[in-house]
Amino acid sequence: MSPAAADLRSRWSLDPEVVFLNHGSFGACPRAVLAVQDELRLRMEREPVRFFLRDLQGPLDAAREAVAAFVGADPLDLVFVRNATEGVNGILRSLEFSAGDELLITDHGYNACNNAARYVALRTGARVVTAALPFPIAGPEAALEAILAAVTPRTRLAIVDHVTSPTGLVLPIAAIVAALRERGVDCLVDGAHAPGMVPLDLNALGAAYYTGNLHKWVCAPKGAAILHVRRDRQGPIHPAVISHGFSGPCGRSRLHAEFDWTGTADPTPWLCVPAALRELGSLLPGGWPEVQAKNHALVCAGREIVAAALGVAPPAPAAMLGSLASLPLPPGPEGQTVTPLTSDALQDALLLRHNIEVPLPPWPAPPRRLIRISAQLYNEVAHYEALARALRAELG
Repeated sequence: MSPAAADLRSRWSLDPEVVFLNHGSFGACPRAVLAVQDELRLRMEREPVRFFLRDLQGPLDAAREAVAAFVGADPLDLVFVRNATEGVNGILRSLEFSAGDELLITDHGYNACNNAARYVALRTGARVVTAALPFPIAGPEAALEAILAAVTPRTRLAIVDHVTSPTGLVLPIAAIVAALRERGVDCLVDGAHAPGMVPLDLNALGAAYYTGNLHKWVCAPKGAAILHVRRDRQGPIHPAVISHGFSGPCGRSRLHAEFDWTGTADPTPWLCVPAALRELGSLLPGGWPEVQAKNHALVCAGREIVAAALGVAPPAPAAMLGSLASLPLPPGPEGQTVTPLTSDALQDALLLRHNIEVPLPPWPAPPRRLIRISAQLYNEVAHYEALARALRAELG
């Protein structure tokens, strides 16, 4: 690695022997943030009753205020959840649907969240409608048109990714939310990858519901995510787990009272969010805007290198990328069983024979598949060149 990249890499605990091109799946937490979490956990275990019942609320509110400022939101409209999937479930399980209602999802959506929509539809008699987004895609207008084409008078809710998980596309979410709202359709934005990858202003966006992970591109510890609920939509919303806050907010907002405590759990990932925001924002002179711009430029350069090795054209304009990019691969072996929680044989070979960790999501369905690269500050161009050589060796 170059000295500059090696210095940045040293901020993380990542295995130095592995070329890590899969920041998108679970993120990676810097050493400095993990040190803050270690101290918080020591405090928690030193006097658990004091930590949970006397001392927790102040730091939790401070962490909420910090992340609210980062994503352009009012803290009153923001709660912490463990991950975006939990946020999606909280909304879907709170709303009432009836037979004939339609829940709109896309074929680029995250499987777990699409499953949540299917589950709710089965329980209520509603129907799931899937909008097919093109891939390759010519531009953001094509995504908007595909979503709106699937809207009907029966559409009650649309669940749309801000950044698609398998295909790595940054969708034109502001235009999508506005167009759906004109048609009387609320939008639940699955922004799992967005915080830290792209600039956010949730107040300006105006989505009814928005959830996003903080353990990915903000690099907070695992278990940190947010759910934003527009003020006029907060009435019926409850967490997926009902606990003490349901019987009374005790002088606090009902939304905060219910979501802040859903039972005994480790709240230190939430409390570490301010440290993660400071740490990542301090690594480059230009702060977070430079972090996002650098990662975007690097993933675009990496995509060109890998696309040339595969002999394929980039399937989306660079303007639709954040710090993820996906490319099509030749189909996998017939009979291979691959799920979102298992790995492709080629993915295993890249790690075991070439020390490269990179995901190969099955999409749109096995045996068809993609390769999805990511860019974080610890990456450099040489990592994508190593991937290109490995793919040539494995695919012939």
